[in-house]
Amino acid sequence: MHKHISSLQNPLIKQITLLSEKSRERKKQGLFVVEGQREISLAIKGGYEIETLLFCSEIISEVELEKLQKEIHLLYKSIEVSKEVYEKIAYRSTTEGVVAIFKNTPLNPPSRGELSSLQNLKFKNKNPLILIAEAPEKPGNIGALLRTADAAKVDAVIIANPKTDMYNPNIIRSSVGCVFTNNIATGSTSEIIAFLKNNNISIYCAALQASIPYHTCDFKNSSAIVVGTEADGLSSAWLKNSTQNIIIPMQGEIDSMNVSVAAGILIFEAKRQRNFQ
Repeated sequence: MHKHISSLQNPLIKQITLLSEKSRERKKQGLFVVEGQREISLAIKGGYEIETLLFCSEIISEVELEKLQKEIHLLYKSIEVSKEVYEKIAYRSTTEGVVAIFKNTPLNPPSRGELSSLQNLKFKNKNPLILIAEAPEKPGNIGALLRTADAAKVDAVIIANPKTDMYNPNIIRSSVGCVFTNNIATGSTSEIIAFLKNNNISIYCAALQASIPYHTCDFKNSSAIVVGTEADGLSSAWLKNSTQNIIIPMQGEIDSMNVSVAAGILIFEAKRQRNFQ
């Protein structure tokens, strides 16, 4: 028999709400919350350890629950919750009926899903292709960037001057779990520029000033493609240290596009030049 929670005032339910809402609590407790079967599976594959699994039997079938449990080899607490409680802790009441609390340190670092410091960032490719986003604010944009990075299988994603931690539930959700499939690091703009220069990685900044069409660049050597926010673009430090500024020629009435769309165009041009290697 599983333990059953039906009270919204249960301490564990209050803890999950705090972890979902407060970055400070995630850092303090060393825990984060993942919702949905696919996202939980990707976190497990990324090397993260489940502390507690909560499920609603009114939503998830016994077969689906057993399949998920088989992916988890270590002992953990499995708790059934009422539909009312599930709707309290889940962002979407229509999801697959499962929420998990994970420890924020992977079991087998450096795993694909580890969030690392720049110093610990390792590349499998001798000519890495890196996507860098400076100060992205919207979790939806960060999630879309991570999905693009996963689709292109870039060597790393680096977030400069992050506005939130990468375990924000909105980032996990909007990335469809790709926060666990990418090689991710964070740092300040100055730290990242120094890291790129020390590793002889060319810097290609998406910017309007002194730029050339992106498809005329050679991305086959070690390359970092850097994008900023739609509102502010990139900071002057990036523009001063850019190997080459690049632009996507616009043919309509407006002069900008969503940052994740722009990143996708640039990254896949680089992958095309590399024969999708």
